[in-house]
Parts: sequence; C-alpha cells; structure tokens
Amino acid sequence: MERTTAAHGGGARWLPRLVLLAVLSATPWLLIVYCHRAAPVRAPHQSLVTASPASDREDGAQPRFPSVQEQQVKKLLIASAAGGEVRRSTDVGVAGEDACRGRYLYVHDLPPRFNADILADCKHWYPWIDMCQYLVNGGLGAPLDNADGVFADEGWYATDHFGLDVIFHARVRQYDCLTNDSSRAAAVFVPFYAGFDVVRNLWSNNATAKDAAAVELVDWLTQRPEWRAMGGRDHFFMSGRTAWDHQRQTDSDSEWGNKLLRLPAVWNMTVLFVEKVPWTDFDFAVPYPTYFHPAKDADVLQWQQRMRGMKREFLFSFAGGERPGDPNSIRHHLIRECGASSFCNLVQCRKGEKRCLIPSTFMRVFQGARFCLQPPGDTYTRRSAFDAILAGCVPVFFHQDSAYRQYRWHLPGDRDSYSVFISEEDVRSGNASSVEETLRRIPQEVAERMTETVIGLIPRLVYADPRSKLETLRDAVDFTVEAVIDRVSKLRKEMDRGASTGGV
Repeated sequence: MERTTAAHGGGARWLPRLVLLAVLSATPWLLIVYCHRAAPVRAPHQSLVTASPASDREDGAQPRFPSVQEQQVKKLLIASAAGGEVRRSTDVGVAGEDACRGRYLYVHDLPPRFNADILADCKHWYPWIDMCQYLVNGGLGAPLDNADGVFADEGWYATDHFGLDVIFHARVRQYDCLTNDSSRAAAVFVPFYAGFDVVRNLWSNNATAKDAAAVELVDWLTQRPEWRAMGGRDHFFMSGRTAWDHQRQTDSDSEWGNKLLRLPAVWNMTVLFVEKVPWTDFDFAVPYPTYFHPAKDADVLQWQQRMRGMKREFLFSFAGGERPGDPNSIRHHLIRECGASSFCNLVQCRKGEKRCLIPSTFMRVFQGARFCLQPPGDTYTRRSAFDAILAGCVPVFFHQDSAYRQYRWHLPGDRDSYSVFISEEDVRSGNASSVEETLRRIPQEVAERMTETVIGLIPRLVYADPRSKLETLRDAVDFTVEAVIDRVSKLRKEMDRGASTGGV
C-alpha cells in the first residue's frame, strides 16, 4: 500500500528516506574530491619546459622546433617532470586485503638530465633528421594516413622502432600499483632514457662523452637508500635500442656505442632492450614498438577479427633489402627464391626505394600472406617480425636469436605453435628443401591454427596508447612488469636464503 499511496500524493512519507540515501551516496565522492584537491602537485623543473641555453651548443644556436611539434614535445617534457610525483594505489579488496601486495612499483624521481633534458635535445640526436617529430602524441609519432585502408582509422602512428624509452615510461605511469614508499615496492623502475642518450653520441669520437650519462646515473643510484635494500637487484630500466649499442668493449674513441653494460652496478639490475646479447643473463628483450597503439580493448578486438577475415592469397612473402656487405647474410638467397616463385610476394627494398619508407607497404604485404620470412638484418632481430604478427602472418625465423632466445616473456615456449624455423645453414648450403617446399608441406589445418595463435598474441605484443588505458586486455608493458617483478621476487628469496645460511 505504501507504493500506491506515494504514487498518488503520499510522497511525504518517502522524502526523508530519499534525502538520507542521497547523503549516504554522495559522502564517499565528496571525500574523494576533497582528497584529490588537497593532494600536492610538484611543479616541473624549469629546465624541462625550456630549450637548452644557447651557450650549451657549439654553434650558439637556440634549439627550435616547428610550432606544433614544439607544443607537443613541451607537453611530453612536463609529463616527464610530473612523473616524479607518483600516485599511490588504494586498491584494497572487500575483505580489507591489499590487492597490490607483492605488485607495488616504485619509480625513481631522476634528475632531468637523465630523461627530460635528453628529450629536449631531440632535434640534434641524428645528424640527418630532426627526431622531435617522433615524440609527438606521447612519443607515438604522427597519426598514420589510412587512405588506402590498410590500417584502422584510429590508433595507428608513425612510431620510430627505436623510440620505446618514452613510451614505456609513460605506460609505467599508468601502472595500477605505484607507490611512493620504496620499502613496499616489489621492483624499482629507473626512468633513464638510455636509448635516447646513446644515440646522441653514436657518431661521436669521444668515448667519455658517450659514457657520461650512464656513469653519472650509476653514481647517483648507488648512493640512494633504495639501492642499498637489495644492492640494485630490484631495479630495472629500459633502452629502446639493441644491447649491441651499449656494450663497447674498450675505451677507444672510435668504437661504437657506450659501455653501459660493462658497468658492474648495471650487472645487478634488470635491463630491457628490444634485442639482448646472447651471453648475459641480466638483460631481457621486449617487443619492438609497432605502428599500432590501441586506446581501448575494442581497438584490439576489432583488429584481431579483421585479421582473421583476411584473404591470404600468397603462401609466403618477404619485404626487405639485401645485405651485400655481410658475407653471412642469407637475404639474397631468399630474395632470389621469393622472386622466382608464384607463391611468394616480394617487396625488395633497394637504396632510396620510396615505397619502403611507407608503413602501409609492408602491412599490405603481410596481410596478404600466410607466412612472412624474417631473416636477420643489421642484427638478429627485426621490427618487421612484430609487424608481421600484427598482420596475422606467421613469422619464419632463420636464427635462434631472432626470437626464441629473445622474447621469452612475450612469446610462447612452444615455438612451433606460432612460427616456422629454417636454419640459416640449410638456406646457405642449399642441401635441404627450399623455403617454399618446407612451407608447402605444412598441412592447411596446421597453418590455420598457427595463424590463429599469432593473432591471439597481438595484445601482449603491442604498446597501448599511454594517453589512454585498456580496460581488461594486457599489453607488452603489463607482461614485462609482471615478469620483472617475478624475477626480483626470486632474487629476493635467494638473497634471504643466503642470509639465513650465513652466505654472502
């Protein structure tokens, strides 16, 4: 009867209850707003938002970006500065359990000379190109034109394949379990832009200049209380380049790269590269960044569905150029075989080939083939392998260090489930079956199952747009952070066991 009476003018009986419910509902939100407004905000260091003084440059010229790029890079520098004030997770379960226990991440607030100041000099990293254009949109680069329909209309960018330093850092800032208390941290992230730093001096003939930032970083870290907790074994950092750029063996001015990997303190840390060196156990490889940076789950799911529906007219494909100066390269063998086969789609990239500078050229080729050949290039690994997987094309590797010994955190242990392996020696000698014969022997149902496995790997191999956040899917950064924490946890247990038994 209460409901009938209220509906016909008896609302006075319900009003006090409604007011009470409204007050109770609003109270938590008012507390949240109050706490948010009361939280201190750290102002960015002035050097992060202004260009370097003219006196710092040999030519006396003030660095200057085109107006649009300048504004976007400044936003990125301000974000780097603000990164020192880390949000603290309040993710507590219904029963009062801390859902972040064992997963907390502490991020060092580095002096700007180790990250933001490096970004500010992006115009001068390379002698022949202004790299500031690749730092817009949070480090993703400019949006790609989808006039020919190869990409999706959103989420695709002209990302530099060595541009992971800033993307990874930005994604770490989104991590659910960040803390300002290093004693609670399962791992400690060091936002040193090691890849961007080394490239500034790759063409220099001054070994001291090449090593300066890395040496200074180690000096800074080892004096910190956070370092002393585990002697740096809980620390990790990222270089968006290959490890080969950081393992100079002598102090010769003319030798390539810096000596980052020769610094004893670095041996205690976990170091991330897009390609590791085969003989060390403290560095790990993470996927190259592709052109795809989804902002939401639907972007990934729709792309996967689209790749499942692709008509793959060619059995296999190869996109790339020869390496005439490399006697160990098998690329000329593959180019010759692919070019002579009606089952293969070849894009041969010669010097100055304009179409090979257009991302859609490769994606179109990969989308139309069942298998994509991925021989070593300048190093063992290729970004192309991840572009191929993104296109639903099963990669064909010719060297163990092109994938299997590299991306163990991100690729399945069963290599036959997602790839084909053909030994370089077999290709070089010509004694074994041709690439085409090997691939044609794979049953149709097996090839289709491999394609489905490859498409299923896409979420864990892409780097989500750091300006957004995926709802339920986990991207390459999520898998990486989880693996780092697991590694640190094992190291911590080993240290505890050693301490309990009187070991050093």
